[in-house]
Amino acid sequence: MSALKHIVNELHYELTRKISEGGMGVVYEAVQAGMGQFRKVVAIKLIREEYSSIHEFQKNFIGEARLVADLIHTNIVQTYHLGQIGGQYFMTMEYVSGVNLEQFLDRHADMNRTMPVELAAFIISRVCRGLNYAHAKRDRDDRLIGIVHRDVNPKNIMLAYEGDVKLTDFGIAKALDLMYNEEGKVIPGKDEYISPEGASYAVTDARSDIFSLGIVLSELLLGKNLFRAPQRLDSRRNILTMPIPNFSALRPEIDPKLEAILQRALQRDRAKRYQTAFEMMTDLELYLYSDRYGPTNEKLAVYIREIYEKDNSSRAPLPAPPPLRPPAATTLESQW
Repeated sequence: MSALKHIVNELHYELTRKISEGGMGVVYEAVQAGMGQFRKVVAIKLIREEYSSIHEFQKNFIGEARLVADLIHTNIVQTYHLGQIGGQYFMTMEYVSGVNLEQFLDRHADMNRTMPVELAAFIISRVCRGLNYAHAKRDRDDRLIGIVHRDVNPKNIMLAYEGDVKLTDFGIAKALDLMYNEEGKVIPGKDEYISPEGASYAVTDARSDIFSLGIVLSELLLGKNLFRAPQRLDSRRNILTMPIPNFSALRPEIDPKLEAILQRALQRDRAKRYQTAFEMMTDLELYLYSDRYGPTNEKLAVYIREIYEKDNSSRAPLPAPPPLRPPAATTLESQW
């Protein structure tokens, strides 16, 4: 019996649709059933069998999953359970009804529209909150765990339709990166979002996530990733050598305070960068709220609904989920 059928038949999950798929496996929306007609919507990430059977991946994946199990924060997608069934590992996670930031950017591009400056800064300030919590997390003996996300990019930032902002995929990329290599011998994350130390094969720390987040902020403001190139090597070269622009010259609504935040987050010398996500969050919140009533989750929710309208004169529903797929017809052949 396949792992998928085990999950459905033995663990009492009803798989309702496939959310996404990629190089490591498939993510499904599912309903967990319980006593008294209890029903809870969750996300199930099923790891591809070829990875689940490799001892080094098992070791790293389980280790990383244990680290993130206690990350309970409003700006982080929570992991509920790690299991193995039918020879494959799976994770049960918090389900976020919404879109990821990559999809949100694509929607703006389709509409030839730029994101409001304040909402872009607000989204990144919420990600800073989640990162600060994770970076500062300590174990039961009060020892700093040293969690680094290593793959901060728009696809790993979720926007709930209610306006919540949540960072996801802690640890999974790291488990894959370290399957055969020690940290410092692999490129962590996506080439156009990595830090200079990541691009140069140095060991990364929490400040690496801050540089990546600076790239994401610049992309929200400009509608494009300035470092992205057709070839991966060229993207990494741009991360290391491309002059950091004056962002206000590219978009006049970027005022000196926000310009300073961007420039500090994107310092190639990590000693000159924000040293903690808390510092970057504080500057963003001072920018947003020091002299006016700024953005909120509710304002972001209204904006999300607005940009998914068909036009200015009619109110269309938010994007419908893909059609339901019977579990028996779903395979793991494609990549997520």
